[in-house]
Amino acid sequence: MPSLSVVGSVNLDLVARSDRLPRPGETITGARFSEIPGGKGANQAVAAARLGASVTFFACVGRDGFAELALAELREAGVGLDHLKTTDGPTGVALITVDASGENVIVVAPGANDELKPADVDLPDCDGVLCQLEIPIETVIHVADTAPGDFFLNAAPARGDVPAADVTIVNRYELDALRHRDGVIAVTLGAEGAILLEDGAEVARSEPPHVDAVDGTAAGDAFTACLVVSLLEGRDRTEALRRACIAGALAASRFGAQTSLPTAAEVDALL
Repeated sequence: MPSLSVVGSVNLDLVARSDRLPRPGETITGARFSEIPGGKGANQAVAAARLGASVTFFACVGRDGFAELALAELREAGVGLDHLKTTDGPTGVALITVDASGENVIVVAPGANDELKPADVDLPDCDGVLCQLEIPIETVIHVADTAPGDFFLNAAPARGDVPAADVTIVNRYELDALRHRDGVIAVTLGAEGAILLEDGAEVARSEPPHVDAVDGTAAGDAFTACLVVSLLEGRDRTEALRRACIAGALAASRFGAQTSLPTAAEVDALL
């Protein structure tokens, strides 16, 4: 069982499901509302735990009613929360609208996530460390500098001033923002699957299985976690990429963020 430290964000997703997305200035009624644990860091921590890793999570939440709701799936998945920081600011929230085809629009109010500072992250000995960009960039850089194992970076949301990583995971739009092209870069291509690049050259490619898309909210997080766990398990790059594409597709076929994340058995059943 690989050991993984995840450093990242925790949000409570406030989700409205409607037949279509509103146009600018338009109000749509008749939506269905849900409160679902989310945040890229928390999503990836839960996904990695369900995929078989031993996960320690570094994050920050507020002292408010949203915090326990946001942490529920992490606790259920057995993610280690001994390093969780609490602040007087509000827990992060994401406002998400999802249409009937699974397309979504997301606005994030980071709240307590902005309070996760470098001094709050003292990484334990582990096989790998996974980080994203929904926390302060100085904390991401600190994690990159102090990671005791391989450093994995999901460089999302896109920004240019990110550290180099052993493996960087981006979508095709986030790739354009990267300044560092060192190491291996995994690029997700939506329904077309994903590719692995090394020194700019393609070294692996995979397509996802066909699924009926319901909600793409955490598909990228499922892909990221599965790729990281598969590589830490010692699987070859082609198999790791294929498993990651399957995990992303399974997540997109289900509603919600953490509620949609697959287990290792579900991924391997489609392998």
